[in-house]
Amino acid sequence: MLRVVGMAVVLAVLGSMVHGSGARADESGANESGAKVLAPFKRDLMQALKTGLAQGPAEAISACRVRAPEIAGSLSQGGMRVGRASDRLRNPANQTPAWVRPLLAGYRDRPADRAPKSVALPKGRSGYVEPIVVKPLCLTCHGEALAPQVTERLRALYPEDRATGYREGDLRGVFWVELPPAS
Repeated sequence: MLRVVGMAVVLAVLGSMVHGSGARADESGANESGAKVLAPFKRDLMQALKTGLAQGPAEAISACRVRAPEIAGSLSQGGMRVGRASDRLRNPANQTPAWVRPLLAGYRDRPADRAPKSVALPKGRSGYVEPIVVKPLCLTCHGEALAPQVTERLRALYPEDRATGYREGDLRGVFWVELPPAS
């Protein structure tokens, strides 16, 4: 089901990217397309985290570790790529794409600016980012004071974890999308 929903989103976004003679829509069009792609990613990830937390914090860590890449992979089709990025990684294998780094730094350096952003990328592609802001739910695994079983699980899975110590409202990172060129 997730694969079918992912393909439907890809087709809808690709269809909305064609503007007039096939030129890429303006920045607001890229923002709209990026937001459409991210909506099911954010929804499905939040559901996986809530389901995991209902079974305990260790399950939430597993849900995030396993489900987030699966969900992103299901939406990364048709020349589109979807992911999350942070300047304080939990998983060192989850490196931030080069084009995302300055946008992430901008959000970090200007906390009042939390608006989604889009940028032109090489070869007619577009990039889109939305900030991830720490909510109370996030503090269970990313906060300043973690339960001992959470700390133990994180140390076992992520010995180089840098993704703790956050407070509600902090910038955790960004969701990002690379959109293919308009056809």
